[in-house]
Formats: sequence, C-alpha cells, structure tokens
Amino acid sequence: MELVKPKYSKILLKLSGEALAGRQGYGIDPEIIASIAAEIREVVDLGVQVALVIGGGNIFRGVAAASRGMDRASADYMGMLATVMNSLALQDALEKVGVVTRVQSAIEMQEVAEPYIRRRAVRHLEKGRVVIFGAGTGNPYFTTDTAASLRAMEIGAEVILKATKVDGVYNADPAKGKTAVKYPSLTYLDVLKMGLQVMDATATSLCMDNNLPIVVFDLTCRGNIKKVVLGEGIGTIVKGE
Repeated sequence: MELVKPKYSKILLKLSGEALAGRQGYGIDPEIIASIAAEIREVVDLGVQVALVIGGGNIFRGVAAASRGMDRASADYMGMLATVMNSLALQDALEKVGVVTRVQSAIEMQEVAEPYIRRRAVRHLEKGRVVIFGAGTGNPYFTTDTAASLRAMEIGAEVILKATKVDGVYNADPAKGKTAVKYPSLTYLDVLKMGLQVMDATATSLCMDNNLPIVVFDLTCRGNIKKVVLGEGIGTIVKGE
C-alpha cells in the first residue's frame, strides 16, 4: 500500500470556540470535542506537526460584552480566560486518544498551563506533541485570529487551517440563499478589499506580509482536516498573487 505524503509538514489549526459547542450553542459538547481530537490524531499519525489556537466564543465573547457597556480590555481578558478553558478541554480529549499535548498560555497561570515560550513550543512540536496556544496574544483588542497568525509565523507553520461551519468563502451567506458563489481561491488583497469574513483585517495583513496561506474549510464534515493536510482541493485557499 502506497503511503500518502502530506502536503504540509507543520500546520496551525484555528478553531472557533463555537465549534466546540455543537448544536447547544454554548459551552463544550463532549462528543464534538472527542470527534475533533480523533481527527487531529489522524493528522498527527501522518507525521505532521500540529499546533492549535481556539477561540472562546462558546463561553465568553469580549467584543459582545464590550458592546453592552463593559470595559473592552476587561472583557477581552475574560475572553482570553475562556480560550484557556477550551484549550484544557481539548488537551484532555487529545490525551484520551493517545496524543501527547501541551497547553501554552500567553497569560501566565503555572498551575494549569505552561507559559508561552516560542522555542519550547517548537521543541514540543519536533517531539511530535500537539501544542495548544491559549489566551490569544495576551493583549486586549486582538482577536484569536490575530493570535493564530502570530503564532503560526513564530513556529514556522506552512499554513493556517481555519475551521468553520461552511465549506469555504462565499460572496454571500450560503445559508440565506442558493445564489451564493464559493471562491476556490482568493488573494489577501481580495479578502481585505471585499471585507470577506475569513479572518479579521489584522490577521489577514499579518499573513499577507509574511506570505502565509490560509485554508478555510468545513470542520463539520468528518475527515476534512486530514483531507486539507493531504492537499485535497476542498475549501478556499487565501494566498499571494
């Protein structure tokens, strides 16, 4: 049997907090998180180095709280703590399927996670461990999308895999109408000019400046993480000209 060679050897997977909530819409669905862990295990078994950044929207969304009058910095710090909770939950799920995992937090909390140290993260990845980066960038006013772009660059990832609930980027909301057209590929400038909801402008600009491709794909379809890593043409790729 011929072994299939992965297209990427080091990836950063960006998950939204909502992805962990499943149909309940909030909190963490144990079945969903176990399914994601099993998919990540398949990718790790290919010999691919895997790092993750998870949002916190299933527990607390800083921007939404700030819009209702809460101090934005305080709200963002609460959001960062929510991402650490999600990171610990995913670490537990991954270790249950036999994947050695480390959580590194941008906000120091020694009892539950390692502090974020770039060289240590790279070393963990080289040893075949999965590294989950929690607490965003550690700074308010920055999203977990920006944290994903930043960490991907720091560890030398070849691609950001942005997991969503739709199978790519469309010119309109595909849930609201059948006329929405999917883009197979886009440039960073296309995304910025058209204001497409791939990642926020700061994250997209960071990727553009460092020529780091982003693949947007559907997480709800089983096996898609592995398909993207193997180079199958699913989702939408955002890259340079």
